[in-house]
Amino acid sequence: MNYCEFVHNLPPDTDDPNKYYHDHQYGFPVDDDNALFGRLVLEINQAGLSWTLMLKKQNAFQTAYAGFDIAKVAAFDDEDVQRLLSDAGIVRNRLKINAVIRNARTILRLQAEYGSFKNWLDVHHPRDKAAWVKQFKQHFKFVGGEIVGEFLMSTGYLKGAHNERCPVYQKTLAAWAKRAEAVCKVRVGGDGLPAALH
Repeated sequence: MNYCEFVHNLPPDTDDPNKYYHDHQYGFPVDDDNALFGRLVLEINQAGLSWTLMLKKQNAFQTAYAGFDIAKVAAFDDEDVQRLLSDAGIVRNRLKINAVIRNARTILRLQAEYGSFKNWLDVHHPRDKAAWVKQFKQHFKFVGGEIVGEFLMSTGYLKGAHNERCPVYQKTLAAWAKRAEAVCKVRVGGDGLPAALH
């Protein structure tokens, strides 16, 4: 059973967090860098655990990691690491905690070079999973093939989030088409003129 089938088989009145995530977030574009970072944090922490657990702990993760504010997490010190290791609301794994902090610092460098984490992703899109994994491993920590693949699939940079029979599939395509149109307008200007002429 794939993810779409699992969610569609949930009862209509379910409180399973996978329902909302599947219908409104999975495979949809994410433009905010802190939101992208938050998704990466969850994917890293999911390793060896269930995604349902990550969704249930999402608010706790967001609180523990300063609202997923990249700059704030990048400034975390040893005291913060100890605080996180003592936080029962999140995954208390030193390797994962250190990776999150290190990755926040990496994203700050990418933002300085590319303007945003999203821009860095866009510059390298599209590419296949193997190339993405190689790219991520050159910059980030705790990013194996499964983590990178799910992060990119969940944010729409890799295909496969929804099967084509899933009602949400067309919604993700429409969302990406709308995003592409918006990006095009930014690049050429809302009046159709190249940005350099404004």
